[in-house]
Amino acid sequence: MDKKKMRLYIIVSRLVMFLFFLLVNFTSFAQDKTEMADIMRNNGKIYVVVAVCLTILIGLFLYVFALDRKIRKMERDN
Repeated sequence: MDKKKMRLYIIVSRLVMFLFFLLVNFTSFAQDKTEMADIMRNNGKIYVVVAVCLTILIGLFLYVFALDRKIRKMERDN
């Protein structure tokens, strides 16, 4: 990768991270009432929800990691 593309990649990645953290900040202020979470926590179902979300996220990260390795291998072969 030449310097121009690398610089552009760094700028774009920093911009994406900035926007992501900005959106996370805005959504954290929207959490006023947690009645559903309180009910699920009392029933013990919140742990099931957290486990399912973690399973999905781990699966997505593993998929992206495997896809990155395949793409990197294809680039090396060419």
